[in-house]
Amino acid sequence: MYLLGIDIGTSFIKLSLVDAATQKNITTVQFPDTENAIVSKQLGWAEQSPNTWWEQVQKGALKLHAAAKKIDPSYEPQSIAAIGIAYQMHGLVLVDKNQHVLRDSIIWCDSRAVDYGHKAFDAIGHEKALAHLLNSPGNFTASKLAWVKENEPAVYAQIDKIMLPGDFIAMKLTGEITTTIAALSEGIFWDFKNKEISKSVLDYFGFDASFFPKIQEVFSHHGALQASVASALSLKAGIPVTYKAGDQPNNALSLNVLAPGEVAATAGTSGVIYGVGDTLSYDLKSRVNSFAHVNHTAETNRIGMLLCINGTGILNSWVKKMVGVNYDYNQMNQAASSIEAGSEGLKIFPFGNGAERIFENKILGAQFAGIDLNKHTAAHIFNAAQEGIAFTFRYGLDIMRENNLQPSIIRAGHANLFLSKMFSQAFVNATGVPVALYHSDGSVGAAIGAGIGSGIYKNATEAFSDFKPIQIIEPTKVAQYDALYADWKNQLEKHLLNN
Repeated sequence: MYLLGIDIGTSFIKLSLVDAATQKNITTVQFPDTENAIVSKQLGWAEQSPNTWWEQVQKGALKLHAAAKKIDPSYEPQSIAAIGIAYQMHGLVLVDKNQHVLRDSIIWCDSRAVDYGHKAFDAIGHEKALAHLLNSPGNFTASKLAWVKENEPAVYAQIDKIMLPGDFIAMKLTGEITTTIAALSEGIFWDFKNKEISKSVLDYFGFDASFFPKIQEVFSHHGALQASVASALSLKAGIPVTYKAGDQPNNALSLNVLAPGEVAATAGTSGVIYGVGDTLSYDLKSRVNSFAHVNHTAETNRIGMLLCINGTGILNSWVKKMVGVNYDYNQMNQAASSIEAGSEGLKIFPFGNGAERIFENKILGAQFAGIDLNKHTAAHIFNAAQEGIAFTFRYGLDIMRENNLQPSIIRAGHANLFLSKMFSQAFVNATGVPVALYHSDGSVGAAIGAGIGSGIYKNATEAFSDFKPIQIIEPTKVAQYDALYADWKNQLEKHLLNN
C-alpha cells in the first residue's frame, strides 16, 4: 500500500510515492524538467497559471508511475491508498460556479497589494488586527483579493469560490472544494480569538462570505478521486485526498516539527525559518508571521511562526543563469567551496524577489557590493551568493529570537540549498545553531500527511516512528562568521537607509 504526495512548488511540481508500511520514500519526480516561469507583467507582480499546475500534476503522476515501475516492476498505481497535497502559500486562485479558473493566480511573492494591506491594518486597528489575525493583512491573500475587486471588477463579479493553490488541485482531483483554518489563517481571513472567518476583514474589504469553501481539519477527507481523473492518472477511483497544507507548515510536518519549541528551515526558491508555539503570539512589526500549524485545533493552539526571505534559492538560480551557465549546481557548490569565507570582500544581498516581510514589506532589490574587477571570479560570486543567503537567515533568526524563539537545533531537509556543504556549514556558522539534515522534502511530507489524515497511521508519532537524521552539522567558525556577518549587516543597513 502506497501514499501519494503532491507538492505544488513555484519552480516545479514534485510527486513522491511513499510505502505506507515503512514510511520510506520509494521515488520522487519533478515536472517539468526546467523551472516554471513567474509571469511579471509589471514591476513587483508575480503570477502563474493554475491550469498549468494541473497539467503538470497529471504529467508528473504518469512520470512517477514510470519511475516506480523501473524500481519495482511489480508496482501497481492501483495500490495508492490516499493523496496529500502541499502548495506554495498565500496564492489567490479564483473560480466561477463551473469551477473554471477566472484569472492566473497572484502568487506569494507578488507585491501589488502591499498598500491594500497597510490601509486595512490602519482601518481595522493595529492592536485589534494583531490580536485577532496575528498579522497585518500585509501582502497576503486577502489583500490580493481586494486588488482584484478594485482593478478587475468583471473578474470579481464572476467569483464563486476563492482558494489557495492546494485547494485548487484538490478540486481538480475530486470535484469538491474545501478549505482549512490553516489555509484561511495564511490568507489573513481567520479570526483566532473568535474562531471564525474574520468579520473585520470581510467588512473592511466588502467580501462576500459565500466565497469561502467548507472548512475542515487539515487531516481529514477533502474529497474522493473522480473516475475520469482516476482513469487519466492510472489510479483507483475514490482514493481520498486526506491532507492539504501550505509548503512551510508541510515542510515542518515532513521534519516532524509539531511540538512547541521545535524549529524547521527550508532554502528553496524562498527561505524560511519556521517554529511552533502554543500561544497566540505575533510580531508587532509583522516581520514574523503567525499562522495555524497543521495540528492546530479549536481546543489546542499550535501556531507556526514563519519568517520568510523571498530571495534565497531564486538568487542562486539567477546567479547560475547569468554567471554559471556552464556549471551545474554541484559544480557551482564545489567552486564556491574553493573560496575563503568572506569571499574576499564581495557581498551579495538577496532581496530581488518582491517585497520582503522582514523589512516591513519594502522592495529593496538585490545588491552586489565590493566587487573587485581584478580579483573576483565566478567562484567568488557563487560563494558570496550562498554566504549572503546564510547571513540573511541569521538576520531573520535574530528577529525570531526577539520574539522568544530560541532554537537549540534546526531541522532541515537534505534538499535545495542544503545539498550544498558550503551553504549548510555557512548557515550553521552564521546562526550559531546546529542543523540536523533529514531525507525529506515537501512531497514526501504531503504523502505522510495523507497517511495521518486517512487513519493509516494512528497519529504523527506512528507516522515518524523510524525518522532519524542523516547528519548533524555543528558550528565551527562562529567568531569568524560573527565578524563577517557584522560587516555584511553594516553594509545592509547602509542600503536600507537609502530605501
